[in-house]
Amino acid sequence: MPGIHFPEGFVWGIASSAYQVEGAWNEDGKGVSIWDTFAHTPGKIVNDENGDAAIDHYHRYKEDAALMAELDLRHYRFSTAWTRILPAGTGPVNPKGIAFYDRLIDALLKHKIEPYLCLFHWDLPQALQDKGGWPNRETAYAFADYARIVAKHFGDRVNVIFTHNEPWVAAFAGHFLGMHAPGTKELGAALRAVHHLLLSHGLATEAIRAEAKRPVKVGITLNLNPVYPATESKKDAEAADRVDATMNRIVLDPLLKGTTPIEGYKIAKPFTGNLIQPGDLKKICVLDLLGINYYSRAVMKHSAKIPVIGVEQVHPEGNEYSGMWEIFPEGLYALLTRIQRDYLQPSPPSPLPNKGEGRNAPELMITENGIPVPDGFDFDGRIRDERRIRYLRNHLAQLHRAIQDGVPVKGYFHWSFMDNFEWALGYGQRFGLVYVDFETQKRTVKDSGRWFAEVIRGNGFEI
Repeated sequence: MPGIHFPEGFVWGIASSAYQVEGAWNEDGKGVSIWDTFAHTPGKIVNDENGDAAIDHYHRYKEDAALMAELDLRHYRFSTAWTRILPAGTGPVNPKGIAFYDRLIDALLKHKIEPYLCLFHWDLPQALQDKGGWPNRETAYAFADYARIVAKHFGDRVNVIFTHNEPWVAAFAGHFLGMHAPGTKELGAALRAVHHLLLSHGLATEAIRAEAKRPVKVGITLNLNPVYPATESKKDAEAADRVDATMNRIVLDPLLKGTTPIEGYKIAKPFTGNLIQPGDLKKICVLDLLGINYYSRAVMKHSAKIPVIGVEQVHPEGNEYSGMWEIFPEGLYALLTRIQRDYLQPSPPSPLPNKGEGRNAPELMITENGIPVPDGFDFDGRIRDERRIRYLRNHLAQLHRAIQDGVPVKGYFHWSFMDNFEWALGYGQRFGLVYVDFETQKRTVKDSGRWFAEVIRGNGFEI
């Protein structure tokens, strides 16, 4: 039978984040993060749920690592909790926090699972939020110090460190839309936050490279959505372009071109002032690995009803939807080929390190892709999550198509290994290859988990 087969050495993995899986929110000296505060605020999370216990990965990491190995999952992207290592964000290191990640990394390596460490997945120390959080430039320098400490303690065993997961979400969902921590709704704060998050990436990259005793690849992961106009009208096309600039180019341009669309935003000028200081963009524009998190596309139309940017999202009829988004596998191909065309193609020499110059262009990986669908046990105790398998099959086919057309994607990480706490949506949206009973914490591998294991073993699948 014909099949889809990926390049030799292709990296297959799964992903998670500290607040969504660890639990033990106040154990062993851990400090309070903005997500601890936000989730404990009534009305912020569906059913007033929180990540206090999550899926108890803090205590069950050994059995979780063994289950990964059973499914031939050989790469695990996880985040360290800043407040577990530095309870106040700065100051004394918490030795029990360091000890936990020592144990986790050693357990992974024991099972021949390579750790991909992410420094920040949205859980800013509350102590730093109290000093202004990401809108305050000083937070970027505190983050670099945190990165240095992590590199010092774990750089001997970790080959890849991501600085941030989805800085756009931390900035805009947290500071403009108000749906994530810290829950504010101020455009200026969001614009300052996104710049300082990106600046902190550059500062942290310098710190990691200076501290690590051997070569460590440093990257960042971005949530990216191809943007389509709802109609062929000029106004809808302009609306789509504004959203693309505000959602995609605002993070891609600084990292890969050393420029920023913020400087061209008329609406931003009252808020930004001297936000972007000389040398900032050169510091930001450095990375070895670009992680792409893809879930869906955005279809936009012009709307005078929506303030500030004048757009409204459209949900096309006739397509399939998950519990959160439209399912649109073709968007992954469109996104990857756009990044290759606009950012990574060979270009004239540039003083900036990653401006599309062949040998200096960062490696590409899909670092998140997955679907929340209702999962349940059948009469025989099996979880036949056929929709997730179909989602995986269709997205991997589009990824393979992009690779065949010359986009050099090196790996794919599924979100997520297990069902977990889905931020403001609580525990209702299940993304996992493994089902978790949140009352008993019992783990049960779904059919999708077994299917994905076979994909890894065969480095592809039959059509």
